[in-house]
Amino acid sequence: MRQKVLFYSYLKLVVASAAVAIVCCLLAFSLKHATEYVQHFLFHEVKDRSTFMYIILPSVGITAIYFLRKYMFRNRKNKGIKEIYTTLETRKDHLPFFKIPSHYINGFLTVVCGGSTGVEVSTVVSTATVGNQVYKWKFMPLAFKRELICAAVAAGVTVLFGSAIGGWLFAVEVIAKKMQKTVLLSCTIAALVAFLFIQYFDHGFLIAMPAQQWHWGALPFMVVLGGLGGLLATYFTQVVIHCKHWFGNIKSNFVRVNLGAITVGTLILFFPALYGDSYHGLTTMLESFSSSQTIAVLPFTLALLVLLKPLAASLTLGAGGDGGVFAPSIVAGAFLGILFAYLCNQYMGTEFLIINFALIGAAATLSAAIHGPLTSIFLISSVAPNGMQLMLPLAIGALIAYVLAKKLCRYNVYSYQGA
Repeated sequence: MRQKVLFYSYLKLVVASAAVAIVCCLLAFSLKHATEYVQHFLFHEVKDRSTFMYIILPSVGITAIYFLRKYMFRNRKNKGIKEIYTTLETRKDHLPFFKIPSHYINGFLTVVCGGSTGVEVSTVVSTATVGNQVYKWKFMPLAFKRELICAAVAAGVTVLFGSAIGGWLFAVEVIAKKMQKTVLLSCTIAALVAFLFIQYFDHGFLIAMPAQQWHWGALPFMVVLGGLGGLLATYFTQVVIHCKHWFGNIKSNFVRVNLGAITVGTLILFFPALYGDSYHGLTTMLESFSSSQTIAVLPFTLALLVLLKPLAASLTLGAGGDGGVFAPSIVAGAFLGILFAYLCNQYMGTEFLIINFALIGAAATLSAAIHGPLTSIFLISSVAPNGMQLMLPLAIGALIAYVLAKKLCRYNVYSYQGA
């Protein structure tokens, strides 16, 4: 009798995980492409009309978020992935339904108006809320709350990055933090559904430039780049935390919102690559540094971008924007990898491939920022054509960065308890 009850419970879990995955695929797909389209449109409209509008555009977006939060969402705050950890600690604490439209709308407004972050965390929390809401329907006799939340996240991340393994690992490694068989089952079902979804509707790459064959002689340099990625992620973590504390002490909402947003807008005026998620800026840098002739000022600009992208993202979040460290870590890490390969080629006589080192830098920085090395390896291997052939270099960079970051700072932005 008990075996029969377990069988039907697991069957219901499979059905519910698949249903949740379908909803979350549509949610992530629509947010990803709507944000990409409107961000591209606004960026080029401002560029063609008056670049000084870059200064005020982030204020428009974050001010809109402030009023939405105050009047539409009744002053209820969004705390990102921490909210998921909190709700997983107890069955009684749930992610309320309003977090689906709240994170969806706020993430969209933040990025399209130039806020220097991405929609990844907005997608993760809104999809997790879908899973939590299905759990509250009490469709299943067993307590599968963690399972449905993780299934939802696995599907959302899979669609964002086009990597079913990466989405699966993120849900298990970063969100669940447990290898329970029911969690593995729900995440596997969701990742498979999402994989089928992207094969039919969204089979593309974040970075168009393909990865290329790497050589063993570059491994020592990849180790060094991994260490630099760990340092960059630690810097990012500290900047985010200090910005949130500093902005939290500003009593005036008007001052807090506009001080942070106008500062971000000013940075964008001088460095347009900081606009929004900055994937467009990354593409431009890859093309520029892969050409036979690189403008002399570009390496200096790129070095500034490595440091300014985490700062701009931190200011965006401190001012009240919605987002997290995913896109900024990937972009800043890729900038770091491009700069590192360029300097080695210029001053050490090497012939490193820019795209390869960009991907290794991205994997290293993301791994250290989210404390998820396996997730980072598989996500980054999927963002560019032929990325899987860099699996070993990506693993080396990601693991070294993760270990170093854990030594320097035991917590990340999500696990920090002082905020």
